[in-house]
Order: sequence, then C-alpha cells, then structure tokens
Amino acid sequence: MSVRNLQHLFAPRSVALIGASARPGSMGATLLANLQGGGFKGKLFAVNPKYKQLGDLPCYASVADLPEAPDLAVICTPAATVPQLVRQLGERGTRAAVVLTSGLARGRDARGRSLRQATLDAAHPYLLRLLGANSAGLLVPGLGLNASVAHSGALPGRIAFVSQSGSLMTGVLDWARTRGIGFSHFISLGDSADVDLGDVLDHLASDGNAGAILLYVDQLRYARKFMSAARAAARSKPVIVLKSRSDTDGARPAASESGALATEDDVFDAAIRRAGMLRVHTTEQLFAAVETLAYARVLHGERLAIVSNGLGPGVLARDALRYGGGVAATLSPESVTRLDAVLPAGWNGAQPGNPVRASPVNLLGGAPPERYAAALDVLLADPQVDAVLIVHSPTATVDSRDVANAIAPLARAASRPILSCWLGGASVVAARAIAAEARMPTYRTPEDGVNGFLQLVNYRRNQNLLMEVPPSMAGHMAPDRSAARALVREAIAAKRLLLSDPETKAILRAYGLALVETRAAVDADAAVAAARAIGFPVAVKILTPDVMHKSDVGGVTLDLDSEDAVRAAAVRMRARLGELFPQARFDGFSVQAMCRRTHGHELIVGAALDPVFGPVLVFGQGGVAVEVLDDYSVGLPPLNLVLARDLVDRTRVARLLAGYRNRPAANLDAVLAVLIQVSRLISDIPEIVELDINPLVVDSRGAIVLDARMRLALADRSGSTLDRLAIRPYPRELEETIEWQGAPLLLRPIRPEDGPAHLAFFDALTPDDVRYRMFVRIRELQPSQLARFTQIDYDREMAFIATRKNADGVFETLAVARVVADPDNTSAEFAVTVRSDLKGMGLGRIMMEKLIRYCRARGTGEIVGEALPQNSRIVAMVKKLGFDVTIDREDGTRNMRLALR
Repeated sequence: MSVRNLQHLFAPRSVALIGASARPGSMGATLLANLQGGGFKGKLFAVNPKYKQLGDLPCYASVADLPEAPDLAVICTPAATVPQLVRQLGERGTRAAVVLTSGLARGRDARGRSLRQATLDAAHPYLLRLLGANSAGLLVPGLGLNASVAHSGALPGRIAFVSQSGSLMTGVLDWARTRGIGFSHFISLGDSADVDLGDVLDHLASDGNAGAILLYVDQLRYARKFMSAARAAARSKPVIVLKSRSDTDGARPAASESGALATEDDVFDAAIRRAGMLRVHTTEQLFAAVETLAYARVLHGERLAIVSNGLGPGVLARDALRYGGGVAATLSPESVTRLDAVLPAGWNGAQPGNPVRASPVNLLGGAPPERYAAALDVLLADPQVDAVLIVHSPTATVDSRDVANAIAPLARAASRPILSCWLGGASVVAARAIAAEARMPTYRTPEDGVNGFLQLVNYRRNQNLLMEVPPSMAGHMAPDRSAARALVREAIAAKRLLLSDPETKAILRAYGLALVETRAAVDADAAVAAARAIGFPVAVKILTPDVMHKSDVGGVTLDLDSEDAVRAAAVRMRARLGELFPQARFDGFSVQAMCRRTHGHELIVGAALDPVFGPVLVFGQGGVAVEVLDDYSVGLPPLNLVLARDLVDRTRVARLLAGYRNRPAANLDAVLAVLIQVSRLISDIPEIVELDINPLVVDSRGAIVLDARMRLALADRSGSTLDRLAIRPYPRELEETIEWQGAPLLLRPIRPEDGPAHLAFFDALTPDDVRYRMFVRIRELQPSQLARFTQIDYDREMAFIATRKNADGVFETLAVARVVADPDNTSAEFAVTVRSDLKGMGLGRIMMEKLIRYCRARGTGEIVGEALPQNSRIVAMVKKLGFDVTIDREDGTRNMRLALR
C-alpha cells in the first residue's frame, strides 16, 4: 500500500495534457475543454507535435519542450506511446499521471512485455504514480480541476466518489448535479495498474475535504491491502460501498458444504461489515446513505418511533420496518399519558381497556404544526425511543413549511436521530429544504425513510464490530499447533488431500474441540471390532471422498446395538455405494459412539477459501438439509468473542439457541469457543482450504462434533503463510519473555481482549503522565479510544505491552510501546508509556528497544516522535539509543528521530 506522491495526483499545482487536440469529439479535445472550463487556478500545459497553439493556450511538441515539470500529466495518446511518455515525464520530474488510454493490457512492446507492464516499469524508478490505464479521469471541484471525459463537471462538496466503472462515473455525475449533490473528489480508477482502491482510501481517510467516501466496486484483487485501508478509513469517516452482485454465485465448485454456502457476495458482505463500512445495492441508496449518515445524530439503539398525520402512511412505514427486520419502539406508559394530553383521542388506535403503546403515532389529518412539535417533544424524552421518523402528507389546511419550521428547532437540539418524510411534490419542496437545513435527513416516501433508518442501524452494527472491546478469552484451551501441523503434513505426504471424518477429528482434537468417540474401520469386520471397543449403541458411516452427503447413498445408520447389526449395516452400505456410484472410492467406515442429546441443535461450523479474501468462516443451522435451510452467516478470521457472537446472531437458529417453551437455552459459550478455535486453526495452518463440522450438536451442556471432513492443498510458499488472510491475525511470533526485577516479564503485541487491563493501566497513570502521552489532560478513556488503542491493524501499527500476573493471578499491563507507520513504511511515529509507579526501573528502555528491533525487521525507514519540554525522561532515554533530538522554536516541543536505513 502506498500514498507516496498522491498529493501530486489529487492536489496538483500544474497539469500537462498529453494528446491535446482541436479535433471535435476527440478525447484530447474533450479533456482540454474540461480542463479549461473547470476553473483550474494552476498552470495548464498542452502537448501535441501537431499544434503550435490550441485556442489561447501554447502547445508544446513534446514533454522535453515543456517550460517546467508538471505536477500531474493527463495522457490520452495511443497505447504504444504511453510507456515512453511516462519515462520522459519521470525523467523530467513529474510524479503523477492519469492515463485515459485503453488497450495497454492487450498491446505488446518490442521486448514482448504488455504495454501495461512496460508503463509500470517506466514509472517505477521515478515513483511516478499512475491512475488508470483506461480511466475516465479525475475531478477535484475544490481546485477547479476537471481532468476527465465526463460531459458535465461536478459541484463542490464533501463527498469523495471512487469508481471502478468509468461509465457509471459519468452517469452518477449527471444524476448528482440534478440533485445538487457536490463532491470533494470524483475518481475513476480504470484498470488500477498502480493506484488502486486501497491507495485512494488511504489518501482520502486523511483528507479533511472529504467528509464521506463512496465506493463503486466491481472487483477486488488485493483484499489484504483493501481491508487494511478500509478499516483505517472507516474509523475516521463514513465509507459506503456499492457493489454489483456476482453472476457466478453458486457456480463455484466445492468439496464441502461450507465451500458451497460461502458465495462471493456473502464473503464481500462479511468483509464490508468487518471493515465498519456500509454496503448498499443501488445508486439511490448510495446517496441516500450519505445524507442519512452525514445529517443524522449518532444512533445509540435500534427502536424507531413513527409519527404521521394519517394512519395509512404511518402503517406503510411500520410495515416496511417490520419486513426490513427493524424494531418498532414501544412507548413507555409515561409517554402514552403525555401524548393522551396533547393529541386527539384515537391517536394510537387504542380501544377502551386495551391501550396500544407501539407506534405509529397518528396525529390525524389536518394536524397543526404545534401538534407535531408536542408529539416529537414527548418521543424525544422517552428512553424507549432511539430514533423518530416523521411522515407528513400535505393537506389543504396546513402549510408544510409551517410544520417543518415547528419541528426544526427540536431536530437541531435533539441528541438522537430524527428523520423526515415529506410526501408529495412541489408543495413540500420548501419543507424539505427547511428540514435539510436543520440537519434532518429527508425522504420522499415512508419506505425510503425506513430504509434510511435501517441503513443507520446496519452502519451502527458494523461500526460497533470495529470499535467494541471483546471480553477476555481466559479459559480457552491453547491449541496443540505442532500436533495438528504434523497430522496435516503426514496426510499431504501421503497425498491424502480430502480427509475422512476420523482424520479430521484428530486435527480438531488438537484444538480442543469436544468430539464423539470415533474409530476408522477398513471393512465390516473391523467395524464390528471398533463398535465392540467403543461400546453399544453406535453409528456407522461410510467413508468416501467422492460423495459429499453420505445419506444420499444410504451411508449412515444410527442406533446399532449389536455386532450383527453393525456387520449387516456395513455390508449394506458398501453394496449400496457400489450400485449408486460405482466410480466412487471406498475408504472404509467410521464407527461412532451414539450421541444422545434430547434437546440438541444441529449446527454447521466450517471454513472455505475465497479466491480474493482467502479463508472465510461459515456458521449456521446444520444437518442433512443445510443447503436447503439457507440459514447461515459468513465471517472473516481471525475471530474474537464479539465477532464470533455476531456470526451467531446473524442467523435464524440463534433464536432457537436462546431457548423456547420448555427447551433450555443452548450453551452459547461452547459454540463461541468452537468458532474461535476453528478460526485459529485455519489461521495457523495454510494447507487447510475447506472444513465442514456438520453436525456440531449443542445443548445446555455444551457442544460436540459428530461429523467432520477437511480438504487440504499444498500451501503457497511464495510469501508468508499469513499473507493469505485478509486481516492479519495476532502475531504470536513477536512474543518474548525476559527477566525483569528478578521475575519473568512477557513482552507481546496488544490484543483486543486487553481492554480491561488497559483501562486499569490508564487509571494507574498520574495526570502528568497522561498529559505527556496525550499532550492534553484526560480523566478517563472513552470506549472508542479504548478500542482504538487495543484493536489495532497489525499490518499498519504495533503496540507492545509488558505484562505479568499480579498477586491475584490476573495479568496486568505495566508498560505500552506503540508505533504507527505511514502506508509506505518510510516513517513510523512512536510513543512509550510506563506505569507511573514503575518509572526509573529500566522498563521504558526495554520497550523502546523492542520497538526498534521490530521496526528494523520490518524495514521501516525512520522512527520519529514528539515530547513535551517537561518530559525530560523520554528525551534522555532516546538520546542514549541514538535518536537525534531537535527543539521546535515555536512551542519548545522536542522532535525525536532515529534513522534506520
């Protein structure tokens, strides 16, 4: 990932158009007209040997003839000329170019390289960044820059739009202009030969002109890079994604049920959710989401109250909420009493003796503006209401503007979201404008208003996943990774890539999963012997790698209570397989102890390998009908308890697991433990490409694996085994135990589960130590700050803690050393904090040396930091470690720098 030189692309002071033309309708003429007509205040150069002058603009014959090196070049010449032009620009000093030319991937140069590769090779020595090829261009309305072939410009605004489709870009520009929607940036990525989604997200995340980021995604190639950039951007501003659905879903071959379930679209949804972004499915939803997220207050719950001046529109909104999976607010008794006092009788459809407390609140036709304000005032005070949707239908007796003016002051002062729907056309235009000025999201239909609220709900859920600190995972068994790896290596050496149930269970056992006793048998006699050893009753299942569902060939028989029954079942299964699938391989039988769980639920837990995002996890309702039930969720590893719980909660079976009637609740902790251990397994062992645990039977006592199968493949040795994961897992290899003050001290990367210990660490700091670290006085850490400190992206930053057990046997944090690198890994900013009562004992130096070793190994160019003048300890320490320290003349801040390259 890299943001190097992107400032020349998105904020150039001079632009050269290479291929400028006077020929009407040509790309060169269109670009020239747009560059001149956009109001760009910088220098503009035209390059084309055919012209001396283009209008009032001098035209130069070549790049070499330009009076100076332009910050940005825009290239629209034939494909064969592009590599040489890029080389000339790099030699001249240009550091960014937009390439609109198409066909570079197909064309070849004299050396046989694709023109695309030749262009990259030409740019590389000069760090010249390329947008495109086949880009539709770039607009930065705040600079008056229109380096695009769009037929209309963009209005200035706070939205950054990034598109992988040039044709969609021009259509959206036209659509947005008619609706008065403005942009900070409008970027067509084209082929993304160099600058891609990850690079642009990194740049826009720190660009103050972009208040929200919209992405149109067609396909992704570098999931790890994208996820790292997306998670960083989503922490700072709303990121909304529109992606076309894959037309290959369901067609991907898989040797497992998990592989068949986890479609490309499911995996992309899981990635967007994990990154804290919001996915939408239409262009209308895309821009509606921007207004909703930009205007609405922060949502702290999911209960919506609906207010309408007529029963019909209110009921339509309520139905849309119900069918969308939303929650209608149930009003408190106090609110009902207050509404009874200010609204006409029958406002909630109540009958004598049967008061109705759920919304919609019907203000009745002809409701005056004061009635809207009175009802809204009551609802905003109700602790059982998290947001309010006001639906207004125009009437002959009440001016819609008066209604908007009545509720606008309440909307401005409210601490929770208020959304408004103004039904109608010209008669409510002014009301919509008043509502928008009061920062109320406005919609044209009740259904649109509800959909806006549901976008808030989904965005809140995704942000919570990004920010929530999970509880400790203490008590979870540490896996025997070496034993599992040995079993996998042994199977691959024997070329057994599709593992049977007994072989898979041996690997799962190393990760602490509870398993029903299972033995493999090569024939009927061996099956009888296995049953005798296990004890009756048993289940016998046929082993064949060529049939995914054993029950399809009569390959499962349960409750066998004698040797004769076992032998007869085995013989019958073998014959049945030969009749139905004569080509299928026969590997013997699996003999299992019968698992009797009267109130057990059958679940599936599995893993599959996505071609873009790598390993993914599947959870849902299991059994023989798993694919028909269509009740499953997909997530990305690694998991913690919060993420595992979310994976469960997104299925319908979660409600069954909670218990109902006289059926006790299932042991959810056991299910979460299985998910986390499976997440660890597929993160640890790259050779595992598919896994099915089906069924995993769970009841109030726990969870036990009945059936399992696994597919292996030779791991790609071209890079790190962790590179296949879209999100880098906890880097266990960086753990280190040292002796300190006569006792062992563990130095390790911070984990999300360290939240409670980190709070205790913060509380143990003196106010001055907090100020030295934060540069301001802070009394307590907010939840979002705690999540930011403990839930880090190990690809981008590192935080090491020094930890040991206290007298109560609980691990405590004694010191924290943190380093955050820029996306290019050229410079990394550090901070070290030692618990106030442990200063002067060498712990700060230990942590700093750990950071330096880490940065050297990672190839970081330099480590930098700042310190207040009063923080003499840190300054003295880093000087001993070789840092250069300079003093800022304005405020006396100490600037510290250690060159590592």
